[in-house]
Amino acid sequence: MKFPLLGGLTPRIFLSRHWQKRPLFVRDALPRFAAPVAARDLLALARRDDVESRIVERRGTRWDTAHGPFRRIAPKARNWTLLVSGVNLHVAAADALLRRFSFLPQARLDDVMVSYATPGGGVGPHRDSYDVFLLQGAGTRRWRVRGREYVARSGDLLYLPPGLRHDGVALEPCFTYSIGFRAPRGAELGAAFLDWLHSRGLPDGRYRDPSAAPARRPALIPPRMVQFAAAMLGRITWSRNDVVNFLGEYLTQPKPHIVFRPSGARGTRLRLDSRSQLLYCGARFFLNGDAVPVPGRARGAMRELADRREVDAGRLAALASLVGEWRRAGYAHLGSRNG
Repeated sequence: MKFPLLGGLTPRIFLSRHWQKRPLFVRDALPRFAAPVAARDLLALARRDDVESRIVERRGTRWDTAHGPFRRIAPKARNWTLLVSGVNLHVAAADALLRRFSFLPQARLDDVMVSYATPGGGVGPHRDSYDVFLLQGAGTRRWRVRGREYVARSGDLLYLPPGLRHDGVALEPCFTYSIGFRAPRGAELGAAFLDWLHSRGLPDGRYRDPSAAPARRPALIPPRMVQFAAAMLGRITWSRNDVVNFLGEYLTQPKPHIVFRPSGARGTRLRLDSRSQLLYCGARFFLNGDAVPVPGRARGAMRELADRREVDAGRLAALASLVGEWRRAGYAHLGSRNG
């Protein structure tokens, strides 16, 4: 299927030609694009302590950055930018925008960051370590990317692979929606995996040397201690199942500042909260950092809930107790078929 969002390319062609390879600029990717968030609502989010925000102001060749939450915000007439991360966690329309990119795995989707800039505003030339789609809202912004220049208007989309230097400057008061993608580093995964193994009981034992002799070279690490460490570390083992379980819990773990709130809504459709992440691998399911046991007869419905973010609640009758816990925790909510 061709996607207007991708300039008429199918997701397969986009992924083979552009994804992590070269940029793509799409004029009118979303014609008549309706803003997910108004300026006053964005300012209100930046005042909250459960929302990540920052203000960047250009002073000559220097960019000064202040981090929120902000008690008072007075936008400057020029060279000023407010950036609010994770807007999809708080605004349903922004979450719907994020889900437009579900032709990529949800394990890779990160968040929607919204920036509001006055003329001359930006964050300076930089490189991102992750893939990003930059969707232009109201107003215009000039992008310079590797010797090329694009002037983005409402509904235009610019895709940038990781590591590509770029610079966006507002030509007039404007909104830009940045859809970012998660890409964990090996060192980050390794440290988290060792913590995960530790929480499940790493080999333990205290070093002992009851037959020690007087040290002739006090600064020398005793060979016996090296042997002990090698033996202990050699007993650390894991399987592919351990890796899957770790990844499922790690990739669905909510960020520290996220707060869930239950809803009293009623209906026949079970919908995941915008802050919830439900992933699966084979018969294993993971929600918000926890493994979820699901009987075979309910796995099809649970996969649909994970993929589509909603499902007919009756199809999860076998998990009524678990679903009740999710609703009380604010992980999922009931609603009607039409939202």
